[in-house]
Amino acid sequence: MTRRRPAALLLLVLTCAAALSACSTIEGMGKDIEKGGEVISDTARDVREKL
Repeated sequence: MTRRRPAALLLLVLTCAAALSACSTIEGMGKDIEKGGEVISDTARDVREKL
């Protein structure tokens, strides 16, 4: 039983590290999507003004 403890702890630490890095990645992706939405809105506004 004592041999499994370090392996379980290592697995927990690696899982937490992966989750934390994923949060940063998802936040960056959200910013990219928001920026893309702003570009689409600006383009739509420009087209509407030209009509």
